[in-house]
Amino acid sequence: MRAGLRILVADALATLTLGLAALAAAPALGADSAALRAIGYLANEPSPESVPVLRQALADLGWNEGRTLKIWYRYAQGQPELYPRHAEDLTRLGVVLIVAATPPAIDAARRATTHVPIVMISTDDPVSRGFVGGLAAPGGNVTGITTFVAQASARRVELLRQVVPRLARIAVLWNPDNPSAALDLRETRVAARALGVAVAPVEVRSDADLRPALAAIEQLHADGMLVLADALLLAHRRRLATFAERHRLPAVYPQSEFVDVGGLLAYGPSWTETFRRAAVFVDKLLRGARPADLPVERPRRLELAVNLRAARALHVPIPSALLLQADRVLQ
Repeated sequence: MRAGLRILVADALATLTLGLAALAAAPALGADSAALRAIGYLANEPSPESVPVLRQALADLGWNEGRTLKIWYRYAQGQPELYPRHAEDLTRLGVVLIVAATPPAIDAARRATTHVPIVMISTDDPVSRGFVGGLAAPGGNVTGITTFVAQASARRVELLRQVVPRLARIAVLWNPDNPSAALDLRETRVAARALGVAVAPVEVRSDADLRPALAAIEQLHADGMLVLADALLLAHRRRLATFAERHRLPAVYPQSEFVDVGGLLAYGPSWTETFRRAAVFVDKLLRGARPADLPVERPRRLELAVNLRAARALHVPIPSALLLQADRVLQ
């Protein structure tokens, strides 16, 4: 009896020892699970150029998706009314940070939460939009990057003049509901006036406005077109590039994504660099920094992208001097 009891006790002790050993080994997995931070990514669409760059940049900083980081992705897919719902969904999921990659996404995230840090990637002036109190001292729970540079408008007018030497009138597609676009248009007018070029603004406030706006541009008989930076117009970039090619209308765009889908020229921020910098903001905030203390960054450089296939389709020769200045040339 006593021998049997001793055996039972020994077995129990062995089982307990194994259990304690298993618990001792568990912290490695437990630590990983505890360290898994959940963040949200809110944008119009899953960009093949931007999201992989963000993931890789985060991994380089020690935040590996699936190991130390969980990213919840939400996309409006051209339906801006979905942004508020998606932003609220992300907060319900308990994310500790939101990356908002368009102005409507930033606005929706701000309305959904006042305490979860938001890393913005804004094509607009974040101060005039009310996203932050100032660039140096954002205040609140929003910081990040603005790609808006009003002075770039003058350069875009000059680029259009280079490919259309007899440029006399340009159609300017813009969204008057975007305060940054108003600044952009003002700079465009000043630059065009200096070159003796007339400016014909054409408004697009919503998806429904695009068809009549393009019809109006047809009637203008303009020599070229400028598209001002705006999330709505970016969402329709393929349609705009196709329109310009069909009507043999040389155009300059604010972002290289337009050139990637057939646009002629783009002058604006490098989106690869922009999303790399966004990852730096995410890293700092996940490590305890306060968004109110992180100054908003502007682009470190602007890039010129040229689409030679579009140039051939438009029968527009690209000056060799302009090609030498290009950061990207699509054949």
